[in-house]
Amino acid sequence: MKKIITDAIRELSPSYFAMVMATGIVSSASLFLEMNYIAYPLFWINIFLYSVLCIATILRIVWFKQQLLHDLFDHVRGMGFFTFVTATALVGTEFILLNNNYQVARIFWFAAVALWVITNSIIFTNLTIKPNKPSFSDGINGSWLLAVVSTQSLAVLSAKMSMHFVAYKLILNFFAFSMWLWGGMLYIWMISLIFYRYTFFKFSPGDLTPPYWINMGAMAISTLAGSLLIINTPHAPFLLSTLAFLKGFTIFYWVTGTWWIPMLFILAFWRHVYKRFPLKYDPLYWGAVFPLGMYTACTFEMAKAMELDFLLPITKYFIFFALLAWSLTFYGFIQNLIKKIVPSGKELIAKKS
Repeated sequence: MKKIITDAIRELSPSYFAMVMATGIVSSASLFLEMNYIAYPLFWINIFLYSVLCIATILRIVWFKQQLLHDLFDHVRGMGFFTFVTATALVGTEFILLNNNYQVARIFWFAAVALWVITNSIIFTNLTIKPNKPSFSDGINGSWLLAVVSTQSLAVLSAKMSMHFVAYKLILNFFAFSMWLWGGMLYIWMISLIFYRYTFFKFSPGDLTPPYWINMGAMAISTLAGSLLIINTPHAPFLLSTLAFLKGFTIFYWVTGTWWIPMLFILAFWRHVYKRFPLKYDPLYWGAVFPLGMYTACTFEMAKAMELDFLLPITKYFIFFALLAWSLTFYGFIQNLIKKIVPSGKELIAKKS
């Protein structure tokens, strides 16, 4: 058992916090749709998952520093560390939505900001100055957009906190607005490179990894952040002067995210059905669950913020896609865990012999 735990910590994927991201947003979306019997159990599961992953990450830093640094400085795997930032901000947001606990949320806000600064500084500096770099087609995929998601997650948490901390509402809203703008700019830079990779380089089923769903998820969380800023305009006069811009770009983000959905489903069909690429559990699949939950949540909030009630039926159906995806991925996670813990028949025979 000790060896299993040690190996799991050594090989822990930097992207595993996407499991917390996916669970958190599906929980929040369920709450919006008054499915409390799902929202609250997922909330407590998420706190447990976040705690375990934090402990595992700390142990990995202590025990396997070289492996962690190798991941951190990798062009693709390094982007997975942004899931830690997003998960931290999202858990903080959950404490506000499901527990009305702003004091705990404040701790998560400070932690998320610190992690965002450290992760951005290390990863993008390293990508610039490292002497040996991969080819363009090997060095970029949808996981790069996790940098956008982490930025927008801070905008979401800051906008939520501004509703409670009245003395800091102007500062928090300005910070949220700044993060929202920067996240949008970062998306434009990165999606241009990713779309270029899509359309002008050879694309095999193995290249279509689950993080490509973040193409949509990044726009969904940008929509959510914009919707919260629209709601906050009475509390921050400077937002009122940008209201038309806020509404226009929020819808722009939502439409862009919506455009990605059919294309991603078609590409998934092409990968697993037409090309028969094996479908087996991978922690990266949590990066595909998160966008489905986030699209549900952002559509709900945007409809409420701009009185677009005709969009609400979308959320009532889309939540089931998110719940199904979460359930299947969690089932795969449990199966994978059992396989690692319980020795197979062949291993038992080998031990006896």
